[in-house]
Amino acid sequence: MKPEYNFSKGERGKFYRPDAVFHFPIYLAPDVEEDLTRVAAQKNVDLQDLVNEWLRATIKALQTP
Repeated sequence: MKPEYNFSKGERGKFYRPDAVFHFPIYLAPDVEEDLTRVAAQKNVDLQDLVNEWLRATIKALQTP
């Protein structure tokens, strides 16, 4: 690391995007990912779609009294 940096030519807010949407990554445990990947392949669906489908069903079940 340099002892000093020169930001005199920098532009404030150059990369700031107020409408940017952040999607946080979710990391699965290796055994869970392996099982879900296998199930997704059997159903011929994308892993992300399978996980979202299961999460929606679980959320719905939790909200039902």
